[in-house]
Amino acid sequence: MMHLLERVILMTEDRDNYMNMLTSGVCEVTFTKVNGDKRVMTCTLLEGMIPSAEKDEPITQKKVRAVNPEVIPCWDTTAEGWRSFRVDSVQECKYVYRPKVYSV
Repeated sequence: MMHLLERVILMTEDRDNYMNMLTSGVCEVTFTKVNGDKRVMTCTLLEGMIPSAEKDEPITQKKVRAVNPEVIPCWDTTAEGWRSFRVDSVQECKYVYRPKVYSV
């Protein structure tokens, strides 16, 4: 049986890996929703693919919520909206697009 501290460490490592993948490309994330349904989402946090914040968006007019390290917000490229998933519910995360990076 895994101790709580071990689970927290593994979840932190998973979160870091997912964040690195999402900020460097477009990913297909398969996870279980809170209601038990399986969901496959194509999403990203890649700069240039996510919309810039607008003053008239409700999120900018409300008090900002505390960041929950167990949840990753991301841009759903299919639904064209912000969605999120729980780190511990992810079954698979894989790249569907990763831009080439050229060094000078």
